[in-house]
Amino acid sequence: MRIVGVHGVGNLRPGLTPQQAAHVLAGIWTRALGHSHGVGQRVPLPALSMAYYADLLQRPGRQGEGGFADLDPLELELVRAWLSAVGLPEGAPAGRATAPLRQALAWVAKSRGLGRPATEWFVATFFREVAAYLRHPDGPARTAARNRTAEMITTYKPRVVIAHSLGSVVAYEALWAHPQLKVELLVTLGSPLALPHAVFQRLQPQPVSLRGRRPPGVARWVNIADPGDLVALPPQGIERQFDGVDAQEPLEEAIHAFDFHKAANYLATPRLRTLLNRLH
Repeated sequence: MRIVGVHGVGNLRPGLTPQQAAHVLAGIWTRALGHSHGVGQRVPLPALSMAYYADLLQRPGRQGEGGFADLDPLELELVRAWLSAVGLPEGAPAGRATAPLRQALAWVAKSRGLGRPATEWFVATFFREVAAYLRHPDGPARTAARNRTAEMITTYKPRVVIAHSLGSVVAYEALWAHPQLKVELLVTLGSPLALPHAVFQRLQPQPVSLRGRRPPGVARWVNIADPGDLVALPPQGIERQFDGVDAQEPLEEAIHAFDFHKAANYLATPRLRTLLNRLH
């Protein structure tokens, strides 16, 4: 069975060509899918290829990965929208200044049992890349990422596309931009597609009457979200805001206490194993 994966944030591989980076990530995902079958269960691993786009989201002149204070106005706007979806308690600070935002992030970290520095790093990394992709409706980075993903699907003709995190946004838009592409199953993992104001209203094509739709060439769309995933917000938002998505019960347990958004943990879930096994 052929699968095309579309990775999420934090996957830049400096020093590697896009082809080399795609090969490395494909190996990581393939091994994670193999782990989903458990010890001692011998099953053929899928032929997985990766649509790699992280290199396209790097802004010229920006040195490395700055901290939370280094976020630009759009990135901060997306963080504020995300904080609104997290559900801060009444009276919690979430203003425009960096200090109130840091206080709000501290509350998020404490309420989820996470370290504050790690939470700030995760939020900064995530929204820096999300903003780089969403900054312009048809900007060069966004168009190139969609086209690279479409080229992988065209070349490998997969039965399944598995898209994680920001990659679910890239895959969704790529499949809409190239409606001739046919995919038997689209699986989105830890997806922010329904995140209000930060992502949902910025999608291309834009949602109609606050409703998104399954891409025309996709026969079936299944979304899998960890109940503790700080990116997959609002809970069950995709099933509620997008037509044509299979209704799925939330995962019964968190995929990981701290790595709630890690692709490898999602790829190893029994839910995904069951979906793929039914296609054999």
